[in-house]
Amino acid sequence: MTQLFFSDYHPSERPTAAPQPLVIFGAGGLGREVLVLVNQLNEAGANWNVCGFYDDQPPATPTVAGLPYLGTAHDLNQTTEPLAVAVAVGSSASRAAVVARLTSPQLTFPALVHPRVQLAAAQRVALGTGCIIQQGCILTCDITLGRFVFLNLGCTIGHDAVLEDFCSLMPHANVSGAARLGAGVYLGTNATVIQGVRVGAGTIVGAGAVVVRELPASITAVGVPARAISKE
Repeated sequence: MTQLFFSDYHPSERPTAAPQPLVIFGAGGLGREVLVLVNQLNEAGANWNVCGFYDDQPPATPTVAGLPYLGTAHDLNQTTEPLAVAVAVGSSASRAAVVARLTSPQLTFPALVHPRVQLAAAQRVALGTGCIIQQGCILTCDITLGRFVFLNLGCTIGHDAVLEDFCSLMPHANVSGAARLGAGVYLGTNATVIQGVRVGAGTIVGAGAVVVRELPASITAVGVPARAISKE
């Protein structure tokens, strides 16, 4: 895993450099929200030049939020120059599938962290490549986020928590201390995982559910306490 520390999260502390080209994969609502995040980072001192959007399902109009639609994953793989990509796909499984299709060695996937999210070196938070952390999130200390983890607005992550690759937390989801989410876990809006509980890979936890005991892989769980309703 790529481990990033305080200076990596806060680009305003870096020397001024030439604008870095970046595109957003995902031309829907989440893509537009990620564009807002990138603009907020630029206001705080980053230097991203957002060139446009890619998506395997073309949008209804040739532009999205004033920027051009540039093509599909196949088109993106044809790039001949280094290019940063933000993967704005909310579903854990779909995001993993997109990343698997983006194979060009020219592509990189920076971690994008809202400038008001506190991540000092003393917190010992490690991020994998491609993570996106939106406004209002709180991460305490000794936390590990895998590759392409997505934290939507206002999520909280407690001490010693581990979120493996491609986990997705929707707004105001809460992961308590020492909890562990397997690869591709999806927590719906306001879902909570209590202290020390494990959630198996690929499991979906419904909005507002509270996970109080271990959940196996590849199920959907809802309710308080969360109980399985289906196998994926």
